[in-house]
Amino acid sequence: MITSKIVANGILRATAAVVLIASVLYFLYQIQSVLIYLIVALILTLIGNPILDFFKRRLKFNHTFATIATLFLFILIIAGFIMMFIPLILSQGQNLSLLNTAEIEKSIVKLLNQISVFLESHQIDSSKMLKEANITSKINFNLIPNFLNAILGTISSFGIGLASVLFITFFFLKDRTLFILGAKKLIRDNHEDQILNSLEKINYLLSRYFIGLLIQLFIVFLLYIIVLLIFGIPNSIVIAFLCAVLNIIPYIGPLIASILAAILTMISNLGTDFQSEILPTTLYVLLGFWIVQIIDNNISQPVIFSKSVSSHPLEIFLVILMAGFLFGILGMIIAVPLYTILKVIGKEFFPENKVIQLLTKNI
Repeated sequence: MITSKIVANGILRATAAVVLIASVLYFLYQIQSVLIYLIVALILTLIGNPILDFFKRRLKFNHTFATIATLFLFILIIAGFIMMFIPLILSQGQNLSLLNTAEIEKSIVKLLNQISVFLESHQIDSSKMLKEANITSKINFNLIPNFLNAILGTISSFGIGLASVLFITFFFLKDRTLFILGAKKLIRDNHEDQILNSLEKINYLLSRYFIGLLIQLFIVFLLYIIVLLIFGIPNSIVIAFLCAVLNIIPYIGPLIASILAAILTMISNLGTDFQSEILPTTLYVLLGFWIVQIIDNNISQPVIFSKSVSSHPLEIFLVILMAGFLFGILGMIIAVPLYTILKVIGKEFFPENKVIQLLTKNI
């Protein structure tokens, strides 16, 4: 028989559970920066594990020295990127006057007028359309200095974040055996082998995936540079790097990169004739970017996404698509690593399941 005391106890337990969950979520929200550092350090660790093993096997380094050499290699790569961007930023110091919002608005109005003239020359009534859209009045140009201030704030905290990530990565690499031994003590004996096997396979597959992803981005980066240099676009390296990074977002990222490249190309050619200079150059750059994407989609991505995580390209496409519908862009980015983890766990704990056998036959 249900009494008021039982009901009251149930309400109290439910309330306590809700409060506990809310407290945990609030705590995680408050330490989100630390969680981001841990995730980035974990990714660097997965990338660094094969490098560390190479130093130990081929160069006969001891474990600690191999860890230091791996971390030093990461620092050199980061420093190389910084040294690549600083001269480009300094060389554009003379153009800082363009940060004046009035000048930016004037340049955009000029570009819109050139587009209008081009459309009118092809018997398209654009004046009414552009006037009704009233684009310039809807753009808050004061967002630009605010955005730049936000970037400066991010840069100022970048040093602390970088130092924290490298510090955490060092101990993830150096003490990975200790972490495994600690995990063994927390795991029940009847599941110990399954969990440890899962961790080993996950580490192997994700290491291959992230290294392959870096190679893919580097290939796309080089191809973007070639396209931009052919058409003489200023700051080709910076634009190519930004567009290559956007390729981390499957399918949508390349589209955003193409739009960004088109906008930056038009802005870099302001002051020239729209029909004979701006439009052809922009179309050629877009064509070049689309050719790069054809190469990437048919050569680089199938090798990386299917071979590195032992999954069929159609399987990967459907997983990314579903993750995008459910969780948006973030879901698309983490879809492949998360799906790989779930496949490995499924194979270890449910090896008799027919569906899991079909999905994990190559793992």
